[in-house]
Amino acid sequence: MEQLMEKLLEGTFFLYLLSSIAFVIGMTSQNENKRTKWGKAGITMAIIGAVIQIAFIITRIIIGGHFPTSNMFEFIAFLCFALVIGFIVLFFIYRSYLLGAFAMPMAVILLAYASIFPTEVQPLIPALQSHWLYIHVTTAAVGQGLFGVAAVSGIIYLIRKVGHEKKGKNAFFLEITLLVLVMFLSFSAYSYIFRSMDYRVVYAHEVEGQVVAEEYELPPLIKPNASQLVEGEPKFSPIAEAPSWMEGSQAGKKLNSVIWAIITGLLVYAIYFLLVRKPIHRLLAPLVSKVDDELLDEITYRAIAIGYPIFTLGALIFAMIWAHEAWGRFWGWDPKETWAFITWMFYSAYLHLRLSRGWHGTRSAWLAVGGFTIIMINLIVVNLIISGLHSYA
Repeated sequence: MEQLMEKLLEGTFFLYLLSSIAFVIGMTSQNENKRTKWGKAGITMAIIGAVIQIAFIITRIIIGGHFPTSNMFEFIAFLCFALVIGFIVLFFIYRSYLLGAFAMPMAVILLAYASIFPTEVQPLIPALQSHWLYIHVTTAAVGQGLFGVAAVSGIIYLIRKVGHEKKGKNAFFLEITLLVLVMFLSFSAYSYIFRSMDYRVVYAHEVEGQVVAEEYELPPLIKPNASQLVEGEPKFSPIAEAPSWMEGSQAGKKLNSVIWAIITGLLVYAIYFLLVRKPIHRLLAPLVSKVDDELLDEITYRAIAIGYPIFTLGALIFAMIWAHEAWGRFWGWDPKETWAFITWMFYSAYLHLRLSRGWHGTRSAWLAVGGFTIIMINLIVVNLIISGLHSYA
Protein backbone atom coordinates (compact mmCIF):
# COMPACT_ATOMS: atom_id res chain seq x y z
CA MET A 1 0.00 0.00 0.00
CA GLU A 2 2.83 2.40 0.84
CA GLN A 3 4.53 1.66 -2.48
CA LEU A 4 1.23 2.45 -4.25
CA MET A 5 1.07 5.74 -2.37
CA GLU A 6 4.60 6.66 -3.47
CA LYS A 7 3.81 5.78 -7.10
CA LEU A 8 0.66 7.91 -6.98
CA LEU A 9 2.64 10.87 -5.64
CA GLU A 10 5.28 10.44 -8.34
CA GLY A 11 2.57 10.18 -10.98
CA THR A 12 0.97 13.37 -9.69
CA PHE A 13 4.28 15.23 -9.82
CA PHE A 14 5.15 14.15 -13.36
CA LEU A 15 1.67 14.90 -14.71
CA TYR A 16 1.78 18.38 -13.17
CA LEU A 17 5.25 18.79 -14.69
CA LEU A 18 4.07 17.62 -18.12
CA SER A 19 1.05 19.91 -17.84
CA SER A 20 3.40 22.82 -17.10
CA ILE A 21 5.55 21.97 -20.12
CA ALA A 22 2.50 21.73 -22.39
CA PHE A 23 1.16 25.09 -21.22
CA VAL A 24 4.58 26.75 -21.64
CA ILE A 25 5.01 25.32 -25.16
CA GLY A 26 1.55 26.59 -26.02
CA MET A 27 2.34 30.02 -24.58
CA THR A 28 5.53 30.32 -26.66
CA SER A 29 3.92 29.11 -29.89
CA GLN A 30 3.12 31.72 -32.55
CA ASN A 31 0.52 29.49 -34.20
CA GLU A 32 -2.98 29.81 -32.72
CA ASN A 33 -3.94 26.21 -33.52
CA LYS A 34 -0.79 24.85 -31.87
CA ARG A 35 -1.34 27.11 -28.88
CA THR A 36 -4.85 25.73 -28.44
CA LYS A 37 -3.69 22.14 -29.00
CA TRP A 38 -0.96 22.37 -26.36
CA GLY A 39 -3.29 24.23 -24.00
CA LYS A 40 -5.87 21.45 -24.21
CA ALA A 41 -3.13 18.90 -23.54
CA GLY A 42 -2.03 20.94 -20.53
CA ILE A 43 -5.46 21.17 -18.92
CA THR A 44 -6.12 17.46 -19.61
CA MET A 45 -2.92 16.44 -17.81
CA ALA A 46 -3.68 18.85 -14.97
CA ILE A 47 -7.07 17.20 -14.45
CA ILE A 48 -5.62 13.68 -14.63
CA GLY A 49 -2.88 14.72 -12.19
CA ALA A 50 -5.50 16.08 -9.77
CA VAL A 51 -7.46 12.81 -9.98
CA ILE A 52 -4.29 10.84 -9.22
CA GLN A 53 -3.57 13.15 -6.28
CA ILE A 54 -7.08 12.44 -4.96
CA ALA A 55 -6.21 8.74 -5.15
CA PHE A 56 -2.98 9.52 -3.27
CA ILE A 57 -4.94 11.35 -0.55
CA ILE A 58 -7.43 8.47 -0.21
CA THR A 59 -4.59 5.91 -0.02
CA ARG A 60 -2.84 7.95 2.66
CA ILE A 61 -6.09 8.16 4.64
CA ILE A 62 -6.42 4.37 4.49
CA ILE A 63 -2.83 3.88 5.66
CA GLY A 64 -2.75 6.57 8.34
CA GLY A 65 -6.35 6.56 9.47
CA HIS A 66 -6.67 10.34 9.28
CA PHE A 67 -6.91 13.09 6.70
CA PRO A 68 -3.36 13.94 5.52
CA THR A 69 -2.90 17.53 6.66
CA SER A 70 -1.11 16.97 9.98
CA ASN A 71 2.50 17.88 9.09
CA MET A 72 4.47 20.04 6.67
CA PHE A 73 4.66 17.47 3.86
CA GLU A 74 0.96 16.70 3.99
CA PHE A 75 -0.18 20.31 4.26
CA ILE A 76 2.01 21.66 1.45
CA ALA A 77 1.02 18.73 -0.80
CA PHE A 78 -2.64 19.49 -0.08
CA LEU A 79 -2.04 23.21 -0.69
CA CYS A 80 -0.62 22.22 -4.07
CA PHE A 81 -3.79 20.20 -4.74
CA ALA A 82 -5.98 23.15 -3.69
CA LEU A 83 -4.09 25.47 -6.04
CA VAL A 84 -4.54 23.04 -8.96
CA ILE A 85 -8.26 22.63 -8.25
CA GLY A 86 -8.62 26.41 -7.99
CA PHE A 87 -6.84 26.82 -11.32
CA ILE A 88 -9.01 24.17 -13.02
CA VAL A 89 -12.21 25.83 -11.79
CA LEU A 90 -11.09 29.28 -12.96
CA PHE A 91 -9.82 27.84 -16.25
CA PHE A 92 -13.28 26.59 -17.15
CA ILE A 93 -14.70 30.00 -16.27
CA TYR A 94 -12.21 32.09 -18.28
CA ARG A 95 -10.51 29.57 -20.65
CA SER A 96 -7.08 31.14 -20.10
CA TYR A 97 -4.30 28.80 -21.22
CA LEU A 98 -1.76 31.42 -20.22
CA LEU A 99 -2.83 31.11 -16.59
CA GLY A 100 -1.88 27.43 -16.73
CA ALA A 101 1.64 28.28 -17.95
CA PHE A 102 2.25 29.97 -14.60
CA ALA A 103 -0.16 28.18 -12.21
CA MET A 104 0.98 24.64 -12.99
CA PRO A 105 4.71 25.43 -12.53
CA MET A 106 3.72 26.93 -9.17
CA ALA A 107 2.04 23.62 -8.31
CA VAL A 108 5.20 21.73 -9.32
CA ILE A 109 7.29 24.00 -7.08
CA LEU A 110 4.95 23.44 -4.12
CA LEU A 111 4.90 19.65 -4.55
CA ALA A 112 8.68 19.56 -4.96
CA TYR A 113 9.06 21.69 -1.82
CA ALA A 114 6.70 19.40 0.09
CA SER A 115 8.85 16.39 -0.80
CA ILE A 116 11.85 17.73 1.11
CA PHE A 117 10.00 17.09 4.38
CA PRO A 118 9.59 13.57 5.86
CA THR A 119 6.94 11.77 3.82
CA GLU A 120 6.37 8.80 6.12
CA VAL A 121 2.85 8.31 7.47
CA GLN A 122 2.94 9.22 11.15
CA PRO A 123 0.32 8.67 13.87
CA LEU A 124 -1.50 11.76 15.05
CA ILE A 125 -0.28 13.31 18.26
CA PRO A 126 -3.06 13.71 20.89
CA ALA A 127 -3.49 17.43 20.18
CA LEU A 128 -4.46 16.69 16.56
CA GLN A 129 -6.84 13.79 17.20
CA SER A 130 -10.02 15.62 16.30
CA HIS A 131 -12.40 15.79 13.35
CA TRP A 132 -11.69 19.53 13.32
CA LEU A 133 -8.25 18.73 11.91
CA TYR A 134 -9.50 18.12 8.38
CA ILE A 135 -12.43 20.55 8.64
CA HIS A 136 -10.24 23.47 9.74
CA VAL A 137 -7.05 22.75 7.79
CA THR A 138 -8.56 21.67 4.47
CA THR A 139 -10.90 24.64 4.17
CA ALA A 140 -8.07 27.02 5.08
CA ALA A 141 -5.85 25.35 2.46
CA VAL A 142 -8.54 25.58 -0.24
CA GLY A 143 -8.85 29.30 0.43
CA GLN A 144 -5.08 29.70 0.30
CA GLY A 145 -4.95 27.71 -2.95
CA LEU A 146 -7.34 30.19 -4.56
CA PHE A 147 -5.25 33.05 -3.19
CA GLY A 148 -2.28 31.36 -4.86
CA VAL A 149 -4.07 31.39 -8.23
CA ALA A 150 -4.82 35.09 -7.67
CA ALA A 151 -1.11 35.70 -7.02
CA VAL A 152 -0.23 33.86 -10.24
CA SER A 153 -2.59 35.98 -12.33
CA GLY A 154 -1.25 39.06 -10.51
CA ILE A 155 2.31 38.13 -11.47
CA ILE A 156 1.27 37.68 -15.12
CA TYR A 157 -0.43 41.08 -15.02
CA LEU A 158 2.69 42.72 -13.59
CA ILE A 159 4.94 41.05 -16.18
CA ARG A 160 2.56 42.34 -18.87
CA LYS A 161 2.59 45.88 -17.49
CA VAL A 162 6.16 46.41 -16.23
CA GLY A 163 8.05 43.55 -17.86
CA HIS A 164 9.70 45.81 -20.43
CA GLU A 165 10.96 48.26 -17.81
CA LYS A 166 14.69 48.13 -17.04
CA LYS A 167 14.43 50.26 -13.90
CA GLY A 168 11.83 51.38 -11.40
CA LYS A 169 10.44 50.01 -8.16
CA ASN A 170 7.76 47.90 -9.86
CA ALA A 171 10.35 46.17 -12.05
CA PHE A 172 12.70 45.69 -9.07
CA PHE A 173 10.10 44.11 -6.76
CA LEU A 174 8.73 41.97 -9.58
CA GLU A 175 12.20 40.56 -10.19
CA ILE A 176 12.62 39.90 -6.44
CA THR A 177 9.31 37.99 -6.49
CA LEU A 178 10.49 35.84 -9.39
CA LEU A 179 13.84 35.29 -7.64
CA VAL A 180 12.02 33.87 -4.60
CA LEU A 181 10.28 31.37 -6.89
CA VAL A 182 13.70 30.42 -8.29
CA MET A 183 14.89 29.85 -4.71
CA PHE A 184 12.01 27.47 -4.01
CA LEU A 185 12.60 25.48 -7.19
CA SER A 186 16.40 25.28 -6.92
CA PHE A 187 16.29 24.39 -3.22
CA SER A 188 13.76 21.62 -3.88
CA ALA A 189 15.99 20.16 -6.60
CA TYR A 190 19.08 20.45 -4.40
CA SER A 191 17.30 18.76 -1.48
CA TYR A 192 16.05 15.95 -3.72
CA ILE A 193 19.62 15.24 -4.88
CA PHE A 194 20.91 14.87 -1.32
CA ARG A 195 17.93 12.78 -0.24
CA SER A 196 18.51 10.42 -3.17
CA MET A 197 22.11 10.08 -1.94
CA ASP A 198 20.82 9.14 1.56
CA TYR A 199 22.91 11.94 3.04
CA ARG A 200 22.52 12.01 6.83
CA VAL A 201 24.22 13.90 9.63
CA VAL A 202 22.91 13.86 13.21
CA TYR A 203 23.65 16.34 15.98
CA ALA A 204 22.64 15.91 19.63
CA HIS A 205 21.96 18.77 22.01
CA GLU A 206 20.03 19.49 25.17
CA VAL A 207 16.59 21.12 25.12
CA GLU A 208 14.76 21.77 28.39
CA GLY A 209 16.84 19.17 30.21
CA GLN A 210 16.42 16.44 27.57
CA VAL A 211 18.87 15.33 24.90
CA VAL A 212 17.34 15.54 21.43
CA ALA A 213 18.72 14.64 18.01
CA GLU A 214 18.47 16.76 14.86
CA GLU A 215 18.89 14.83 11.63
CA TYR A 216 20.24 16.85 8.70
CA GLU A 217 19.59 15.78 5.12
CA LEU A 218 21.59 18.72 3.75
CA PRO A 219 25.21 19.65 4.54
CA PRO A 220 25.11 21.61 7.82
CA LEU A 221 26.12 25.23 7.35
CA ILE A 222 24.37 25.96 10.64
CA LYS A 223 24.43 23.34 13.40
CA PRO A 224 22.13 23.27 16.46
CA ASN A 225 23.06 25.47 19.38
CA ALA A 226 25.55 23.85 21.80
CA SER A 227 25.44 20.50 19.96
CA GLN A 228 27.74 17.59 19.26
CA LEU A 229 28.05 15.50 16.09
CA VAL A 230 26.91 11.94 16.83
CA GLU A 231 26.45 10.38 13.39
CA GLY A 232 27.60 10.95 9.82
CA GLU A 233 30.38 12.97 8.23
CA PRO A 234 29.67 16.56 7.17
CA LYS A 235 30.98 17.62 3.76
CA PHE A 236 32.60 20.57 5.56
CA SER A 237 32.57 22.13 9.02
CA PRO A 238 29.51 24.26 9.92
CA ILE A 239 30.20 27.98 9.81
CA ALA A 240 27.97 28.86 12.79
CA GLU A 241 25.49 27.65 15.40
CA ALA A 242 21.79 28.42 15.45
CA PRO A 243 21.01 31.33 17.83
CA SER A 244 19.96 30.25 21.30
CA TRP A 245 16.75 32.30 21.05
CA MET A 246 15.44 30.11 18.21
CA GLU A 247 13.15 27.77 20.14
CA GLY A 248 11.18 26.19 17.31
CA SER A 249 11.25 22.42 16.82
CA GLN A 250 14.46 21.38 15.01
CA ALA A 251 15.43 25.07 14.78
CA GLY A 252 19.03 24.47 13.66
CA LYS A 253 18.03 22.17 10.83
CA LYS A 254 15.31 24.53 9.67
CA LEU A 255 17.54 27.60 9.72
CA ASN A 256 20.10 25.57 7.77
CA SER A 257 17.41 24.81 5.15
CA VAL A 258 16.44 28.48 4.82
CA ILE A 259 20.06 29.49 4.27
CA TRP A 260 20.56 26.75 1.66
CA ALA A 261 17.42 27.93 -0.14
CA ILE A 262 18.87 31.43 -0.39
CA ILE A 263 22.29 30.21 -1.51
CA THR A 264 21.01 27.79 -4.16
CA GLY A 265 18.48 30.31 -5.46
CA LEU A 266 21.08 33.05 -5.82
CA LEU A 267 23.50 30.63 -7.48
CA VAL A 268 20.93 29.47 -10.05
CA TYR A 269 19.86 33.06 -10.70
CA ALA A 270 23.47 34.15 -11.17
CA ILE A 271 24.07 31.35 -13.70
CA TYR A 272 20.86 32.31 -15.51
CA PHE A 273 21.86 35.98 -15.64
CA LEU A 274 25.34 35.19 -16.94
CA LEU A 275 23.79 33.17 -19.77
CA VAL A 276 20.80 35.35 -20.68
CA ARG A 277 22.00 38.80 -19.60
CA LYS A 278 18.55 40.12 -18.75
CA PRO A 279 16.17 39.96 -15.76
CA ILE A 280 13.58 37.19 -15.74
CA HIS A 281 10.65 39.61 -16.05
CA ARG A 282 12.08 41.05 -19.28
CA LEU A 283 12.57 37.54 -20.67
CA LEU A 284 8.92 36.68 -19.96
CA ALA A 285 7.42 40.00 -21.05
CA PRO A 286 7.18 39.23 -24.82
CA LEU A 287 5.37 35.96 -24.05
CA VAL A 288 2.47 37.75 -22.31
CA SER A 289 2.38 40.88 -24.47
CA LYS A 290 -0.94 39.94 -26.13
CA VAL A 291 -2.83 38.95 -22.99
CA ASP A 292 -5.99 40.88 -22.05
CA ASP A 293 -5.22 43.10 -19.04
CA GLU A 294 -8.84 43.26 -17.92
CA LEU A 295 -9.17 39.47 -18.06
CA LEU A 296 -6.15 39.00 -15.77
CA ASP A 297 -7.47 41.63 -13.38
CA GLU A 298 -10.86 39.90 -13.32
CA ILE A 299 -9.26 36.48 -12.65
CA THR A 300 -7.27 37.94 -9.75
CA TYR A 301 -10.38 39.44 -8.19
CA ARG A 302 -12.58 36.39 -8.80
CA ALA A 303 -10.03 34.00 -7.24
CA ILE A 304 -9.82 36.14 -4.09
CA ALA A 305 -13.58 36.69 -3.96
CA ILE A 306 -14.14 32.90 -4.02
CA GLY A 307 -11.25 32.09 -1.69
CA TYR A 308 -12.02 34.75 0.94
CA PRO A 309 -15.18 33.22 2.49
CA ILE A 310 -13.65 29.73 2.36
CA PHE A 311 -10.50 30.96 4.12
CA THR A 312 -12.61 32.86 6.66
CA LEU A 313 -14.48 29.68 7.55
CA GLY A 314 -11.36 27.50 7.74
CA ALA A 315 -8.68 29.74 9.21
CA LEU A 316 -10.84 31.75 11.62
CA ILE A 317 -14.28 30.32 12.45
CA PHE A 318 -13.48 26.59 12.38
CA ALA A 319 -10.08 27.30 13.94
CA MET A 320 -11.66 29.15 16.86
CA ILE A 321 -14.15 26.35 17.45
CA TRP A 322 -11.31 23.80 17.55
CA ALA A 323 -9.19 26.08 19.77
CA HIS A 324 -12.05 26.29 22.27
CA GLU A 325 -12.48 22.53 22.20
CA ALA A 326 -8.72 21.84 22.59
CA TRP A 327 -7.50 24.68 24.82
CA GLY A 328 -10.65 26.12 26.39
CA ARG A 329 -10.46 29.48 24.64
CA PHE A 330 -11.42 30.78 21.20
CA TRP A 331 -8.39 32.99 20.64
CA GLY A 332 -4.96 33.30 22.24
CA TRP A 333 -2.66 35.22 19.84
CA ASP A 334 -0.46 32.21 19.24
CA PRO A 335 1.97 33.02 16.33
CA LYS A 336 -0.06 30.96 13.84
CA GLU A 337 -3.32 32.50 15.01
CA THR A 338 -1.81 35.96 14.72
CA TRP A 339 -0.59 35.38 11.17
CA ALA A 340 -3.92 33.86 10.15
CA PHE A 341 -5.59 37.02 11.42
CA ILE A 342 -3.06 39.20 9.57
CA THR A 343 -3.78 37.24 6.37
CA TRP A 344 -7.53 37.62 6.81
CA MET A 345 -7.21 41.36 7.50
CA PHE A 346 -5.02 41.79 4.41
CA TYR A 347 -7.53 40.16 2.07
CA SER A 348 -10.37 42.03 3.78
CA ALA A 349 -8.50 45.24 2.98
CA TYR A 350 -8.00 44.05 -0.62
CA LEU A 351 -11.74 43.55 -1.13
CA HIS A 352 -12.54 46.86 0.57
CA LEU A 353 -10.03 48.81 -1.53
CA ARG A 354 -11.16 47.18 -4.75
CA LEU A 355 -14.89 47.54 -4.21
CA SER A 356 -15.02 50.95 -2.50
CA ARG A 357 -11.88 52.70 -3.74
CA GLY A 358 -11.62 51.20 -7.21
CA TRP A 359 -8.19 49.63 -6.78
CA HIS A 360 -7.81 47.74 -10.04
CA GLY A 361 -4.90 46.91 -12.31
CA THR A 362 -1.37 47.20 -10.99
CA ARG A 363 -2.33 47.97 -7.39
CA SER A 364 -4.73 45.02 -7.30
CA ALA A 365 -2.05 42.72 -8.74
CA TRP A 366 0.53 43.79 -6.17
CA LEU A 367 -1.95 43.23 -3.33
CA ALA A 368 -2.64 39.71 -4.63
CA VAL A 369 1.10 38.94 -4.75
CA GLY A 370 1.64 40.52 -1.33
CA GLY A 371 -1.18 38.50 0.23
CA PHE A 372 0.25 35.19 -0.92
CA THR A 373 3.67 36.32 0.33
CA ILE A 374 2.12 36.68 3.79
CA ILE A 375 0.74 33.14 3.47
CA MET A 376 4.19 31.78 2.57
CA ILE A 377 5.77 33.63 5.52
CA ASN A 378 3.19 31.96 7.75
CA LEU A 379 3.83 28.58 6.14
CA ILE A 380 7.63 28.70 6.23
CA VAL A 381 8.93 31.15 8.84
CA VAL A 382 6.17 30.80 11.46
CA ASN A 383 5.91 27.01 11.04
CA LEU A 384 9.61 26.28 10.94
CA ILE A 385 11.24 28.86 13.18
CA ILE A 386 8.78 30.49 15.59
CA SER A 387 7.70 28.28 18.47
CA GLY A 388 4.06 28.11 19.52
CA LEU A 389 1.06 25.88 20.19
CA HIS A 390 0.89 25.04 16.47
CA SER A 391 4.50 23.80 16.22
CA TYR A 392 3.68 20.34 14.93
CA ALA A 393 5.69 20.58 11.68
